[in-house]
Amino acid sequence: MTTPAPLLEPAEYPQFLLRERAEILFVLKSLMNRLAQITVFFDEGKEMLLTAIAAVAEDHLILDASPSAESNRKALAAPKLFCVTSLDKVRVQFILRGLAATEFGGRPAFRAALPEEVLRLQRREFYRLELPVMRPLYCQMPIPLPEGKLALHEAQVLDLSCGGLGLSAPREPLPFAAGMRFSPCRLELPEVGFITATVELRHLFEVSLRNGTRIKRAGGAFIDLPGPQMTLIQRYIIKVERERKARAAGLA
Repeated sequence: MTTPAPLLEPAEYPQFLLRERAEILFVLKSLMNRLAQITVFFDEGKEMLLTAIAAVAEDHLILDASPSAESNRKALAAPKLFCVTSLDKVRVQFILRGLAATEFGGRPAFRAALPEEVLRLQRREFYRLELPVMRPLYCQMPIPLPEGKLALHEAQVLDLSCGGLGLSAPREPLPFAAGMRFSPCRLELPEVGFITATVELRHLFEVSLRNGTRIKRAGGAFIDLPGPQMTLIQRYIIKVERERKARAAGLA
């Protein structure tokens, strides 16, 4: 059995709390589809069991019961249960307000109302997806010029996360330095949707290509990215990773 991660206080991470039903359903269904193992704490942390989500409906979810009848009995008696798991290296935590005994697929199970909120947090840094060279993404960035004019830089996105992105810097001499903010930046995620965000440049650096040419790269951070936009990025990352795994397995 893996050592369960310690519980976090959701109030300390308000920017990572999901409260919209659509967002919560998306995360729960993703956990179900990935067969994610969930650690459930109850009785003030004195008891715990391991489970997984078996089904998700519009107003409830179904969890697998434990092989231990005693653990199941104690869990059913608990008014508050803390659930901790992870999805693509992102910490997920939520609270269930009681369980009811049921069956699913002919096996004992738990039924619970949907959580009111879900904490989705990566402790150190967001999972960063390196984008396929053959299917590049481009981020349209408005760069302010003197006299109130704007130049539109179409930056190639080299990597992407819910926290930010790696970008190609403009070749022409445009204002583009660490600390600058650009808004609104627009990024299309094929088959998923559009992201509109404020991007702050955190660092600039040069890299050498094989032919000896030196080009500039930049690292940017999303500023106050709303939860629904993060959900779109997570959805795109999951989509690309699944496609990569399918190709590696010879299925696509």
